[in-house]
Amino acid sequence: MSLQIKDLHATLEDGTEILKGVTLEIPKGEVHAIMGPNGSGKSTLSKVISGHEGYVVTSGSVTMDGENLLEMEVDERSRAGIFLAFQYPSEVPGVSNANFIRAALQARLPKGEEIDAVAYYKHLYSKMDLLEMDRKFTARAVNEGFSGGEKKRNEILQMIMLEPKYALLDETDSGLDIDALKIVAKGVNSMRSEDRGFLLITHYQRLLDYIKPDHVHVMSAGRIVRSGGPELALELEETGYDFLKELAPA
Repeated sequence: MSLQIKDLHATLEDGTEILKGVTLEIPKGEVHAIMGPNGSGKSTLSKVISGHEGYVVTSGSVTMDGENLLEMEVDERSRAGIFLAFQYPSEVPGVSNANFIRAALQARLPKGEEIDAVAYYKHLYSKMDLLEMDRKFTARAVNEGFSGGEKKRNEILQMIMLEPKYALLDETDSGLDIDALKIVAKGVNSMRSEDRGFLLITHYQRLLDYIKPDHVHVMSAGRIVRSGGPELALELEETGYDFLKELAPA
């Protein structure tokens, strides 16, 4: 069982091609990291998988455990088991964190089945404690007035509560100091299991000091141009992306 991306091509709505033939497989139980320079298509890949309306898939396929994701609406992909942690989480004024997560969980239940409120809050509080989040965040509007680190922790809280089959983390380390990074990594690591796959998108190796990947891929100009083990991230930290110049067309 895996998340499979085969020869995926995607454009912006104006026709500008961003993804130019991405092929990648993320089996359950594995953590894959994608690194690469700005503008290489990393974030676009995560948004296309999750169904962002700003992109058009022109060819290729994305399947999750054999299901065709590209035929699903955004909410269907989420209920099927895809989760995207945004690089820049949005604010949702007027909706409390507790109600937001509860509604998302309720949407996954069979019709007529209700969430047990006592069990829900007990579980929510335990995960907030794991992420060192104050209980007052349950009553605050989603991400409204949150610091960058608080928003990222809130994204991980949502992921933990929703228990996706495949989690896509788009630069979750962006803007985090070392203490916040360790807390976020602890939350992610608590979710690692044989029944879940992860795709980490990052510029920097430091995230991978705390969330150890099974595989590292380099993306450039809309394609994955190199893959390897965790040692590849260390190599990139030392040498940068100069080798990509050799791959550029003359």
